[in-house]
Amino acid sequence: MKKLLATFALALAAVGLLGLAAAPDLSWAQAAPAAAAAAAPAADAAAAAPAAAAAADAAAAAPAPVPNKGDTAFMMIATVLVILMTIPGLALFYGGLVRSKNMLSVLMQVFVIFALISVLWVIYGYSAAFTAGNPFIGTLDKLFLKGVTPETVAATFSKGVYLPELTFVAFQGTFAAITTALIVGAFAERIKFSAVILFSVLWFTFSYLPIAHMVWYWDGPDAITNEETLATVTEAAGFLWAKGALDFAGGTVVHINAAMAGLVGAYMVGKRVGYGREAMAPHSLTLTMVGASLLWVGWFGFNAGSNLEANGTAALAFLNTIIATAAATLAWCAGEAMLKGKASMLGGASGAVSGLVAITPACGFVGVGGALIIGLLAGFICLWGVNGLKKMLGADDSLDVFGVHGVGGILGALLTGVFASPDLGGTGICNYVTNKCGDVADFPGVAAQVMIQAHGVVTTVIWSGVVALVMFKIVDMVIGLRVTEEEEREGLDISSHGETAYNR
Repeated sequence: MKKLLATFALALAAVGLLGLAAAPDLSWAQAAPAAAAAAAPAADAAAAAPAAAAAADAAAAAPAPVPNKGDTAFMMIATVLVILMTIPGLALFYGGLVRSKNMLSVLMQVFVIFALISVLWVIYGYSAAFTAGNPFIGTLDKLFLKGVTPETVAATFSKGVYLPELTFVAFQGTFAAITTALIVGAFAERIKFSAVILFSVLWFTFSYLPIAHMVWYWDGPDAITNEETLATVTEAAGFLWAKGALDFAGGTVVHINAAMAGLVGAYMVGKRVGYGREAMAPHSLTLTMVGASLLWVGWFGFNAGSNLEANGTAALAFLNTIIATAAATLAWCAGEAMLKGKASMLGGASGAVSGLVAITPACGFVGVGGALIIGLLAGFICLWGVNGLKKMLGADDSLDVFGVHGVGGILGALLTGVFASPDLGGTGICNYVTNKCGDVADFPGVAAQVMIQAHGVVTTVIWSGVVALVMFKIVDMVIGLRVTEEEEREGLDISSHGETAYNR
């Protein structure tokens, strides 16, 4: 373990030094590459190339894009809220659900994964996910954020509206971090800490980055002026974006992606010692409730922030996040009362998270009525996911990652195709040729859109599942996945970290 961490630290240090050596001149701005390209030959041969000189002058005279200060502030606040979701929100939610002897191990895993992915994101993650490459992955043109400066901008979903690219980098980095951290709940209480770290690096690289690129990468709306330019932008976009898949804030990229990796991990690591024979009740539902509450609050940044602009669509996503979550909480509690005679605090917290998950892909596309229905269905169906489906699958998914995030993510992704329809109160889709959104004629129809959504779901399930299987195999061969039975019975707090969460 010490050798692994030392090697990893040295590798990061070496990569950092290489990045400093290759760091770009911060005076170079990406905002006007055409002007820079035209100005150089004009200076060398102005007499021979008057057209080039004129083009350079015109480009230089064009005003640089100016980000909206309100949108920028809104996005920085949204980024902080997503961080709050992970640390401490997710950490406390998971921590309360495990036994007291494993509390710190879960906190440590979530905390360190957040730090690890944040570093990897700026080294190569952002470049691989959000640069033009092929339909499945970007390039390393922005390795170490090369060319990303305080002056460069990122497109939003409105023509002529921009964000500082650094703001977009930070916001998307928090998504990558929480997605990777979500996975650990599926095999909590028995996996090696070193295995968690190595798997996180591999899965982030080969599953999260490609899926994020496939679903969310495009060149932005400004280049679209007619059907020909629309075709050009679509051809350069990610695989699922080009297909027309709708995922407002991460139903596929975050929840289905993480849930599949978690389910595979639960199978690969194996069941906990004593599973099904010994009591493994959560040690602190108080902390779980606090964690769920922080998740709910932070999710407003997750969902509303995904609009990238502080406008009416962000407000719609914000309200839908409240309504769907509340509906799912009530539905889960009602279902639990019918099945078991009583509604529990754990059920209320789990119901809230299921609603948050299900509304994530839909929040900016559906009306409030659609959000209400999605939330109600999520509460009931995810309750089945953590009870009936879990037994059918036969995996020891410790903290019900697949039952909540997988089932809820799939449900939300498919229902987005239904309730995004303008005929059902949804916002429809935007036609950037006419620069109008919500026209019924532009929506492909409920059946067609649901099929597109299903394509996105299946692609994510297969990609993440296969990548997770291969990466867990690699980790198992290199360092092993599981602690010894003696270490597991002692508790990972002591055996993996040499400390305890509570004084005895």
